[in-house]
Amino acid sequence: MNFCDECGGIIVPEKEKGDTRFKCRSCGTEYKKEGMELKITEKNEDMEHSMIGEGDDESLPITDAECKKCGNDKAHWWMEQTRAADEPETRFFKCTNCGNTWREYD
Repeated sequence: MNFCDECGGIIVPEKEKGDTRFKCRSCGTEYKKEGMELKITEKNEDMEHSMIGEGDDESLPITDAECKKCGNDKAHWWMEQTRAADEPETRFFKCTNCGNTWREYD
């Protein structure tokens, strides 16, 4: 994840006219592509979201959450904006034991 030098906000990729640009969510400062990194995305249920790959979850925080697949009670978690900007973010979990991934709906 990259942070804005101006305000400390999160820098996100944006597509405009087929070109990907990087822009701060908070202040709108634009950044060049060099040094920026995109995560692999995949379509799931007509929704685009980032996929956490092997080893990426080591830096994610851990919380108490029960995995319905293996019964483990710990999971890594992260939040993503998967719906319209005026709706709340979706919280995702990844089991620390089996790697099962699920989401929490509000």
